[in-house]
Amino acid sequence: MSEVLLERPLDGVALLRINRPEAKNALNGAVRRLLAEHMSELGQDASVRAIILTGNADAFAAGADIKDMADAGAIEIMQRNNHLLWRTIAQCPKPVIAAVQGYAWGGGCELAMHADIIVAGETASFSQPEVKVGIMPGAGGTQRLMRAVGKHKAMLMVMTGEVVSGLDAARMGLVSKVVADAEVPAAALDIAKTISRMPPLAIAQIKEVMLAGADASLETGLMLERKAFQLLFASQDQKEGMRAFFDKRKPAYEGK
Repeated sequence: MSEVLLERPLDGVALLRINRPEAKNALNGAVRRLLAEHMSELGQDASVRAIILTGNADAFAAGADIKDMADAGAIEIMQRNNHLLWRTIAQCPKPVIAAVQGYAWGGGCELAMHADIIVAGETASFSQPEVKVGIMPGAGGTQRLMRAVGKHKAMLMVMTGEVVSGLDAARMGLVSKVVADAEVPAAALDIAKTISRMPPLAIAQIKEVMLAGADASLETGLMLERKAFQLLFASQDQKEGMRAFFDKRKPAYEGK
């Protein structure tokens, strides 16, 4: 059985499930590689319009597999080039929805933050506990977390390893939506279904511009937004969407 399962729950929706229940879905080298490979392939698959990333009811991912790194030296860690695998996930052009139940600790919290939308259960738990084993986050846990929740909340989490519930994560702005634990899969699927029915070119431009603009000046971000807005008027989907509005019918978007 693969450590990452690919499912197709709906037309236009792909679901990647981390499948290491015996290790609370801890991220080892194989899981990272499989996630990167799937994200690369799904990102180029025209039939895929949204991707859900999840684990199981007990754990989204309980962190990096400490057994996989405990005795490694600095050069070995560097030569693993894990950042290239993480980059592939971050650069997937399709919208990615993390469906988080249970633990999202360490690398699991970092993985969730690679998604564009995070749906969490009320009792899901988020943490960056690396400091407790003598290290620090190494896959975005300092940088993405600070951008998501601000300096002071991020510093507290990273320096103490504090555990934050799904409800508190929503209050902090770390997650997009919090629901009852059992409702997480359905809520994530509902969001993915909604996105899958939107015009793919517009969705792709929205993701690209929002991510690029986040680290740019406001003026640069506005320029990127303006150019992407103008570009979409060359698409058939724009014509279809506006005609459907006038015709009072549902549009049929083809990504053209």
